[in-house]
Amino acid sequence: MASSSPPSKYFSLVVLVLCFIVGSLVAVASASNFNQDFEITWGDGRGKILNNNELLMLSLDKGSGSGFQSTNEYLFGKIDMQLKLVPGNSAGTVTAYYLASEGLTWDEIDFEFLGNLSGDPYILHTNVYSQGKGNREQQFYLWFDPTADFHTYSILWNPQRIVFSVDGTPIREFKNLESIGVPFPKNQPMRLYSSLWNADDWATRGGLVKTDWTKAPFTASYRNFNAINACVWSSGASSCTSKSPSSTSSAGNTWLSQEFDLASQEKLKSVQRNYMIYNYCKDTKRFPQGFPQECALLS
Repeated sequence: MASSSPPSKYFSLVVLVLCFIVGSLVAVASASNFNQDFEITWGDGRGKILNNNELLMLSLDKGSGSGFQSTNEYLFGKIDMQLKLVPGNSAGTVTAYYLASEGLTWDEIDFEFLGNLSGDPYILHTNVYSQGKGNREQQFYLWFDPTADFHTYSILWNPQRIVFSVDGTPIREFKNLESIGVPFPKNQPMRLYSSLWNADDWATRGGLVKTDWTKAPFTASYRNFNAINACVWSSGASSCTSKSPSSTSSAGNTWLSQEFDLASQEKLKSVQRNYMIYNYCKDTKRFPQGFPQECALLS
């Protein structure tokens, strides 16, 4: 009599495929479930998680802004988030999206979006802090309207470098130059933070253009957070250090030792040539006694 159950090898294959599908779905869900991955930390209800936990919105009015932070801390990672910025007249507002550690000698990796008058471009402000010291600003115009749709802003942070990217295009690289005495963030775990707040004393044209509160509330939106390729810090250890050498060098973890290929180097140079509007390494008024030592070697 023929068996009514499938042969064991085919049954095992089916189970394996189903496990893979379920695992993939769980990974995707964990990449964009804001209720699991973040907590809204301030704003008295001005921050909201919507659309089945797939959308997060921050708002700002004259009473307060709002902000959130990640549930996890990370020590190295490739982290992506899609943002749609405050539309229309956003002068005076700042949408900050950054990694930061705690303490007096904190590390920090910053994206900050400085609002502007309607029709004028946003300024994308970047900075890197190491052991409490920043002053490493680079600023860019974007080559698209960041308020019209969502765009992906990424931080690649590994022991060799920090790379800021927009829609997969690198815009800035900060290399590990500890060999010449430049501090580099590598020992302190960081959380991901974001906030929408009023900074009209400096944000738009040095504070000359103030926030127009008749346009409030101002709103920024977030979706598709992805930190699957990141090292979660827990109980004093990184999730990456517990992996075997073969797994950390696998395709999913190539970011841990990722370097720029020629195509990426050309993209970086093109963005900096065409869209960079401020570079601390070129500001002679700010550094009359000479530029910081990394300026001679950083891209």
